[in-house]
Amino acid sequence: MAEDDAPWSTLGFAEEAAVYNGATQNARVLSEDWVAANAFCPSCGATPLTAFAANAPVADFHCGVCAEEYELKATKGRTDTKLVNGAWGAMKARLAAANNPSLMVMGYDKARTRVTDLIVVPSHFFTEAIIEPRRPLSMTARRAGWQGCNILIGKVPLAGRIPLIRAGAHVAKQAVLEQWRATLFLRDAAPAARGWLLDVMKCVEAIGRPEFTLAEVYGFEARLAAIYPGNNNVRPKIRQQLQVLRDMGWLQFGGRGRYRLARETPSV
Repeated sequence: MAEDDAPWSTLGFAEEAAVYNGATQNARVLSEDWVAANAFCPSCGATPLTAFAANAPVADFHCGVCAEEYELKATKGRTDTKLVNGAWGAMKARLAAANNPSLMVMGYDKARTRVTDLIVVPSHFFTEAIIEPRRPLSMTARRAGWQGCNILIGKVPLAGRIPLIRAGAHVAKQAVLEQWRATLFLRDAAPAARGWLLDVMKCVEAIGRPEFTLAEVYGFEARLAAIYPGNNNVRPKIRQQLQVLRDMGWLQFGGRGRYRLARETPSV
């Protein structure tokens, strides 16, 4: 078996690391210890990932080779839903930074204390657009006025939810690296331009087939107009984004308004 296709050394947690009385604290320690012992860098493939000092703002690990930073979230539920997160202000500031992290989301089986799913959301998808502020705490609360936030994984295009472990089975390292590289062009796009590209990518994915037509993407005109109410030329903007996605290799143009995904996006 080739090294890149080798399975993870283990999917089980090191239970001796569970030293806290609180379930949330134990889940954090167990998941972080598992990543430190088993995970590779989805950006460059290097191992191991190195943990930051405790309580680093919106980052848990970094790669010593390519310097990619990662925030880890673990959940007992699915990896494609809403994740409760910490302070809204700190998250907003961190995501606006030049070295904003990529996001790892781990699903685990509490009864079996093992990893079931693991995805990574590259930093060019992990933006303020997928963050939802929660209501501030009431003035009678101990931390009156404090405001948390949620991470809306479902708002990330499938191309930006890269599976490393799916339903208890590993994904080959080479497949992870290829999917990561397929969207790196988004990092060079200005925030406003990236927003349009991401929204058009989601529309394309919503069609549900690798081959589609321009007319089908036009079917999302109302949705895009609602997101960008100041734009009165949504159809030309759609065509422009499809051309960029084609030029960047994410799409292939088949002529006469027909397109095809350059590579099928794995489901998560």
